[in-house]
Amino acid sequence: MKTERISEFTINRLSIYLRCLNLLAASGVTTTSSQALAHQFQLNSAQIRKDLTYFGEFGVRGVGYNVVELRRHLCQILGLSELHRVGIVGAGNLGMALANYRGFDPQYFRVTALFDKDLSRVGETSRSGVFVFHVKDLSPIIAREKITIGVICVPAEEAQGVLDLLVDAGITAILNFAPVRLNAESGVKLKTMDLAISFESLSYFLARPAAGAPSQEPGFLDMESEDKTLPE
Repeated sequence: MKTERISEFTINRLSIYLRCLNLLAASGVTTTSSQALAHQFQLNSAQIRKDLTYFGEFGVRGVGYNVVELRRHLCQILGLSELHRVGIVGAGNLGMALANYRGFDPQYFRVTALFDKDLSRVGETSRSGVFVFHVKDLSPIIAREKITIGVICVPAEEAQGVLDLLVDAGITAILNFAPVRLNAESGVKLKTMDLAISFESLSYFLARPAAGAPSQEPGFLDMESEDKTLPE
């Protein structure tokens, strides 16, 4: 791997490449190339080659990439060699929807606990079987369930306090859905998904149809995170 820091957008694209390879493997395809990936999935072949060279040489000139091997390498690069347990703080509509979401690959991500301060919610269970604990029990439950990823689904005014609780409990990878910019200490990876910004961006282009939308590769994430780069 190259010693320079890797941009978050590169990591996002690796996730897209992995999804494409999963589809190819499911279709029985054993080898592919950057050109074939780009053509089939509307990607950029030069970008694919550039992104992969950050992490090594995976293809064979004149042959291409072995689909199974490249999938294995990408899973390793993305840290998908083990199960990540997820804890969600906020058992309202959004928190419950995430707990019940079936799009997470159960090999890699599993929501194992919900937390809320509302006593009327504590003791409930999501449709997928995730129990709602009181937020005061957050630290021992995180330790017991070996949770490594935290998700914030609380109102904006409560989000910083929840972030601090998660960090104090040893969580260093956090996804924030609260519409507010949070302050995370060094060593904590914080991603903020602001749905309002996405809707306002769509509204901008609806208000100016003549301007047209900028070109964008299908499926690529366009939300910026708190941290633009990731360590090697």
